[in-house]
Amino acid sequence: MDAPFPGLGTVINVVAVVVGSLLGMAVGHRLPERTRGVVTDALGLTTLLVAGLSATSVTDPALSAAVGTGVPVLVVLGSLLIGGITGSLLRIEARLEGLASVVQSWVARRFPASGEGGQARERFIEGWLTASLLFCVGPLTILGSLSDGLGHGIEQLALKSTLDLFAALAFASTFGVGVLMSAASVAVVQGGLTIAGMALGSLLPAAHISALTATGGLLLVGIGFRLLRVREVPVGDLLPALVVAPILTQVIVALR
Repeated sequence: MDAPFPGLGTVINVVAVVVGSLLGMAVGHRLPERTRGVVTDALGLTTLLVAGLSATSVTDPALSAAVGTGVPVLVVLGSLLIGGITGSLLRIEARLEGLASVVQSWVARRFPASGEGGQARERFIEGWLTASLLFCVGPLTILGSLSDGLGHGIEQLALKSTLDLFAALAFASTFGVGVLMSAASVAVVQGGLTIAGMALGSLLPAAHISALTATGGLLLVGIGFRLLRVREVPVGDLLPALVVAPILTQVIVALR
């Protein structure tokens, strides 16, 4: 599917998230608290499923051929350790929460119904961070955005948009306006990757994408644990691992 202009796939994706979020917010208040809890648990389990599918990229033959047999797991481990230490020292999780609070205050002034105190603030932060990571981490995000930038079509982002619409509807029925604001995260991340694709002129090597996808899959496990109230994994502090993964892969390839 040829796009009339680069970035059309991201525009479609953002619209899908907005529409899904608005539909979810429209029906969410009509659901009893127990039903919302069931929805959250279902989302947590589904997130773990998506995480598992992404994490299997660690077995990608292209990654093993590039770094050596048995090394891919160490690449993911190293990425999480280096990224986690870096994110913890930079206090990324706390800074994200601070940024989310600022955005939530802005929303509360324009949508008074969202100003429900501390509980509303926590729900906003959780919804924004959870939805942003779910929508922005994965092979379709990377490959789809880069392909769009290179002029190779928007099929992958069109598929992702369909999935994100239903996911946003489900998330917004529980977390509310925070999920709607995740559309901005999608626009920034995918827009940036589309521009990168236009500038690079070629896709990232398959091995590097596999390392990043596998690492992102484990971050989604952390999100799943948070949704299921198993453990409050500081996923925000682990975000630098997504940058470290392809860099570490390249370092190992260069040293072989």
